[in-house]
Formats: sequence, C-alpha cells, structure tokens
Amino acid sequence: MLRQPAVADRFYDGDPIRLRQALNKLIAEHPEKTEAKAVLSPHAGYIYSGGVAGETFARIRIPETVILLGPDHHGQHHDQGRPLAVGTQDWDMPLGRVSLANDLAQDLLSSSALFIADDTPHLYEHSLEVQVPFLQYFQKDLHILPVVVSHLSLQQCHQAATELTQAIRYSNRPALLVASTDMTHYLSRKQASEQDQLALDHILGLDADGLYDTVLSRRISMCGIMPTTITLLAAAELGAEQAELVRYTDSGEVSGDTEQVVGYAGVIIR
Repeated sequence: MLRQPAVADRFYDGDPIRLRQALNKLIAEHPEKTEAKAVLSPHAGYIYSGGVAGETFARIRIPETVILLGPDHHGQHHDQGRPLAVGTQDWDMPLGRVSLANDLAQDLLSSSALFIADDTPHLYEHSLEVQVPFLQYFQKDLHILPVVVSHLSLQQCHQAATELTQAIRYSNRPALLVASTDMTHYLSRKQASEQDQLALDHILGLDADGLYDTVLSRRISMCGIMPTTITLLAAAELGAEQAELVRYTDSGEVSGDTEQVVGYAGVIIR
C-alpha cells in the first residue's frame, strides 16, 4: 500500500515537470548550507507560503532521514490516549516514491507510550505532504517518518520529545525534524504580526514551555503549536543552541488582502 497525494494540483502542481519548475522559482540559491537539528516550515499553497519554505530548506543540508510533525486538520485521529499517529506507508509523490524511515518507525513505535501506527489521519492531511517536494528537491534518497499530532498537554509534549530523541539517537543516523505550521489565521496583518511576534520570540529563544503557554493562553491560532513544541524540545535534547528566523510574511503579500491574513514563518534551529 502506498499513500497517494491528497493535495497535488491544489496546494502544488501535480505534474512533475511543472512542479520542478515551480520549485526552481521558489528555492533561492544558497551556496552556504548549514547543519540543522530542526526547521519550522509553513504549509499553505505554494503560491502563498512556498517562498518561505523554499528559502528555509535552501539554507540547510537535508539528510536522508526527515521526521515530519504536523497538525491534524481533519480530526481523523480519535485515540485520545495516544495522540501521535505515525504513518506506516511509503508515499507515492509527483517527484517519485518516498520511502518510510522503517527502522526509526519500528524503534519509536515499539518503545513509545504515545506514538501509535495509524495511517488514517495521513490520508487527507496536507501539512506534511506539502513539505515533501521541497525535501525531495534537495535529497534524492529521502526517507520520512510522518507524524500527525493531535492535542497534547505540555507534559505529553515533553514525553513525546524524549521518546523521539531516544529513537533518533538509537538509529545512529543524522535526522532532521520538520515542524509544519502556519502562524496566526484570519486576523488583520497588524493583529497577526503582533500575535506571531509573541510566539516567535519564544521559538527563537528555544523556549518551548513559554511558547505552549503563550499560544494557548492568548488563543493564538497557530495550527501547529503541538508539533512545534515537540520539535523545539527534541531539538534542545539533541543539543540545539540557537534558532534563526529566515522570513516572516503573510498571505496578504500575495492576495493583497491585509484585513484577513494567515502568517507564515520559516525558522532554522541549530
């Protein structure tokens, strides 16, 4: 069984030649590539957020193993006790087949209390899928561990991060964590940028607990708060010491509508 694309021809071009041409335009030349533990990347249609994603991925070395963490937009995952759904299939994508990082998946699932094998939430979820063509562009031998994340307590985020870092260490291979998130949804540009600055201050300070508390207490509509919290915690456990904002923008830059925007941020965590 292969996972089929859910949003090809909607969020990005499903034709491999046209998709590669689109990626060529979205990805800036960046000769100096750095090692990164993790990145934050947005997941809207490429016309809106592809430039931020392309610029972010262009600056780092993409290893063969990438762990993708994204929010559950469809409520397909109902096991409230184990709110992290790991996909178990290879993905059939326009730029070619992408293999599951099998050993890492097995290690994680066999040792975890929170992660569970469940392909259902992955069927229609776009938040992980839109990252994959960018990763394929840079890494021909890409293996992914896709995880759809439902609501978690801060304590569960800490536990998930620890379980993830143990599996990464055990695999003994370089792995990149990708937190897929958009920022504030459907406020004016002024309100969105103020809200998002609060969240980004915590992200850039690698302050996962502060981020979680701020986003929830201020009701910031950042959809990937759980994946981002886990990613920050795991990156810190793996030795990350700094974060850099590549670019922040919003949908109004393309649509011209600055009264109701969605914010997009690209962040590199080293």
